[in-house]
Amino acid sequence: MKIVLLDTLTFGETDLSGFNNLGEVGIFQTTSPEQTLSRIIDANVIVSNKVVITRAHMQECKNLMLICVAATGMNNIDLEAARELNIEVKNVAGYSTDSVIQHTFSMLFYLVGHSRYYDEVVKDGTYSRSPIFTDVSKPFFELKDKKWGIIGLGNIGRGVASIAETFGANISYYSTSGVNRTQDFQRQNLDEMLKTCDIITIHAPLNEKTDNLLDYEQLLTCKDGVIILNLGRGGIINEDAIVRIIDEKDISFALDVLKKEPMLQNHPLLSIKNKENLYITPHIAWTSVEAREKLIASTIENIRSLESR
Repeated sequence: MKIVLLDTLTFGETDLSGFNNLGEVGIFQTTSPEQTLSRIIDANVIVSNKVVITRAHMQECKNLMLICVAATGMNNIDLEAARELNIEVKNVAGYSTDSVIQHTFSMLFYLVGHSRYYDEVVKDGTYSRSPIFTDVSKPFFELKDKKWGIIGLGNIGRGVASIAETFGANISYYSTSGVNRTQDFQRQNLDEMLKTCDIITIHAPLNEKTDNLLDYEQLLTCKDGVIILNLGRGGIINEDAIVRIIDEKDISFALDVLKKEPMLQNHPLLSIKNKENLYITPHIAWTSVEAREKLIASTIENIRSLESR
């Protein structure tokens, strides 16, 4: 069996040797659109994290039996073409739940505690020159009794809600599908959530119902001092709206995802004035060591399933 891994740079230092037990393995750290076809033309199995596999690719790959998406989202694969051509497509779900939950709180505490400011105050010598033993110039609040709204109450959203509850936060949720119903937490409509919540975290997929879910008009209705975190998908919050409103209103954002990744050079978000109110990480919430190990192990199991066919 010939297996081709197209973008292993995504996995960092994760051990990939397990693939060698399955057949002949070709490993590429990155693959451009122009390189894709030549690398997969003889493959029985393709492993891709973000490399796009099109109908045209599949039609040329006569030996292709399985496309393994080393991620949960499968929008980089033409699934309709795969069905028509009898090519199996398998993804990996749930591997990064704990990692994303942890990063949600990491991002929140960075903003709530003004970590950037206080780190710089110490390291630039300002604290050493202080006439008092402390610095209360940037007040922070406790999570207890704060209203925390969750957009997208899947496994990650529920995990965040459970931990937030232990801090004493009051949890509500907005179902982006309109289907999700639970008695565990209060259900709210989006307008009410924006007006009343102190913290809003997004853990939803990007689709026709969530694209531009939060635009400038919606953000204007938010409670002053709100912190909004997007760990779902870029595009759920309009980035141009963030650029505009963050210098107009007391509102903070933490973004682990952007509409275009990697981030565009000279992105308008890099030119805002209120930089302390914005924290961006480069789509790393899913990347704990343990999550990546689970991802690779599950991908290997997906390939092994061919042996039982």
